[in-house]
Amino acid sequence: MQTEPVATTDENCDIAEDSMSVSVYSACKELTKPGITKLVTITSLVGLLLAGLHYDLTGWALWTKLIVGTIAGTAISSGGANALNMWYESDRDALMNRTKVRPIPSNRLSSKFVLNFGLAMTIIGTLILWVTCGIIPAFVALVTAASYVLIYTPLKPITVTNTLIGAVPGALPTMIGTTAIGITPVAPASGFDLLIEPIGLMLFTLMFVWQLPHFFAIAWMGREDYKAGGFRMLPIVDPIGNHTAATMIATSALLIPCGLAPLWIIPELTGMFTAAAAVLFGSLLVYLSLRFAFTRTDQAARKLFFGSIVHLPIYLIVLVMEATIRDFIQ
Repeated sequence: MQTEPVATTDENCDIAEDSMSVSVYSACKELTKPGITKLVTITSLVGLLLAGLHYDLTGWALWTKLIVGTIAGTAISSGGANALNMWYESDRDALMNRTKVRPIPSNRLSSKFVLNFGLAMTIIGTLILWVTCGIIPAFVALVTAASYVLIYTPLKPITVTNTLIGAVPGALPTMIGTTAIGITPVAPASGFDLLIEPIGLMLFTLMFVWQLPHFFAIAWMGREDYKAGGFRMLPIVDPIGNHTAATMIATSALLIPCGLAPLWIIPELTGMFTAAAAVLFGSLLVYLSLRFAFTRTDQAARKLFFGSIVHLPIYLIVLVMEATIRDFIQ
């Protein structure tokens, strides 16, 4: 009678080590908040593409260098900042159902490891941007990480204005892409003058405003969790939801003119398709905000949250596609 071979001690050790490696990798990936990192990277790339098309950047080698550098540098530096945020908030994360399974509260990674991981990622991403895209995009990435970790994160338990403040580092990565054009022969300006380049300011404003209905919807749905964690979110100090609803409606409405701004800033690259996307999806968010105002339910807030997730990528896709097609046929 044959029996199955019994795994040796060495084989068992190898299996345990492989399992541990996978677990550490998974935890490190979680530290970077992949969803947020992906969104930040996409908005940075949109900034680069629109600026490059507007200023007639040519040459596949240069385009490739800037695209690869922007994507890699933004993603890595953003992931590092998110890890540092988890390191800073680990004690409060342990108090909330939504976040108590994160790597530090669940004891999958040590606090020291997460701190070193976050610092290393932030530095590496910034250096990649410096080498491939220039010092101004690297500076923007560094300011983004610093304002996110050192200003926004400490203010979350102190003031309800933290969401407004946090929208700044959330919107700044658009300027990583637009300022990358500074190392090219078609650069419209040099040095820190690039920070007031119209396309960068346009995209920054769009991203700043978009985050407000998006995150207020999250804050409403998670208000009890945030309260347990000691955070000062608007829905906690506004339990009836009057101010929260009014802010959602106002900021959703503001997205319509923000979405139409490219028709004035880069008229040669935009037209009826960008305008239609701005009005249609901006109006959708206004409608969902009004529904929340009338019901004040978690379900209505969730619909607004998902509506915002639909709004931004579709609008950006339409904007970039129309700009690309118009540039090609000119």
